[in-house]
Amino acid sequence: MIIPNRRAFLSTAAAAIATRARPILGANNRVNLGIVGLGGRGTDHMNEWVKQADLRVAALCDVNQEAQERGQARIEKTQGHKPKVYTDMRQLFADKEIDVVSFATPNHWHALCAIWACQAGKDVYVEKPACHNIWEGWKMVEAARKYKRMVQVGSQGRTLTFKMRAMQLLKEGVIGKIYLAKGLCYKRRRSIGHTPGQPVPPGVNWDLFLGPAPMRAFSMNRFKYNWHWFWDTGNGDIGNQGVHEMDMCRWGLNNAGMPKSVFSSGGKFAYTDDQETPNTQLATFDYGDFQIVFEVRGLITGDEGGLPRRGENTIGNIYYGSEGYMVVDVGGFQVYKGDKAEKVMDEKPAERSWDTSPHMGNLLKAVRSRNAGDLNADVETGVMSACLCHLANISYRAGRKLTWDEAKKQFAADAEASRMITRNYRAPYVVPDRV
Repeated sequence: MIIPNRRAFLSTAAAAIATRARPILGANNRVNLGIVGLGGRGTDHMNEWVKQADLRVAALCDVNQEAQERGQARIEKTQGHKPKVYTDMRQLFADKEIDVVSFATPNHWHALCAIWACQAGKDVYVEKPACHNIWEGWKMVEAARKYKRMVQVGSQGRTLTFKMRAMQLLKEGVIGKIYLAKGLCYKRRRSIGHTPGQPVPPGVNWDLFLGPAPMRAFSMNRFKYNWHWFWDTGNGDIGNQGVHEMDMCRWGLNNAGMPKSVFSSGGKFAYTDDQETPNTQLATFDYGDFQIVFEVRGLITGDEGGLPRRGENTIGNIYYGSEGYMVVDVGGFQVYKGDKAEKVMDEKPAERSWDTSPHMGNLLKAVRSRNAGDLNADVETGVMSACLCHLANISYRAGRKLTWDEAKKQFAADAEASRMITRNYRAPYVVPDRV
């Protein structure tokens, strides 16, 4: 594992750590919120958080000055005040007014953001995937527990009532004993082309954007959204859209943990462009008496196994049991029984099927109760779902089946694969060994 530069960490986060003893809420039970990352998903955060009762968006943070200005104008329009604006999130953590921090940064920042926020005494909403690699996910859980912080991961499906009902039915045996949970992420992704290195645009702090990742020349493909398709900053679509369906696979299997083994294959087909991660990927996780199978396709595809093609995409889950199978996607869930696959249940969502607002409200409930058990997607749940995505990517990159040694928390007899459990962090943006 990495032995981090502890002195560098302390020097960059000391101000934040010094505030961790602050009481959680201000006057009138109002929550003061800071949002870090104001791009596409960060804009969604701004739009959704302002819907929450007794919540004030008090601060915004982004490495891009243009995004800061847009965000400040948006909050002024919706809440009638100008939030404070920061470029460096460590300054936001040192702000004693802030109770909760909401993160919509690129994946490679998620763990360090959350750890620093916990150390600063803030509660956390962090987008999926919870972490960029396995080891730092464990450190997130450790920090949340040590500092008694409420940390909710953005797996909003856990707060949708129709999905809760579907998972309860599986638990009650509606299709008998489940032997296979399948996740499908057939989300159409077009070629990202090639973008050359160029000078960093005015108003962008490229060093802060890269943070824990290696220093690279600036290019637009590494900056706006397409950072998902580079190993330095993203995890491919299995860790982007796919982690939602991976979480559903686990949920339907009583929140299954680490498997006995994993094998993943695939590739980047059809396109010649800057993308590093696969656009086609198939992973199998073996648990002994059941399996999880996960498939990613970014190219043209159709429906499968009762999951409909919605627009250009086929995204959802299929659970196979000894007495039938269940299909779940944004349109609801269906249950089929017996050898003739007779449809015996067909339920539609009572709410918007991809609504983040209730999930954010669930975090606020825990912020006020100080009970992590109130969280629908506590950090430990989110980290485990992300870890399965990371296992698949490690097997894909290693090019072989891997056996997991749970006692040693590494791959059995495979030092090369075990090194990919973590990464080399770029100082001073180092996830500490001791949180």
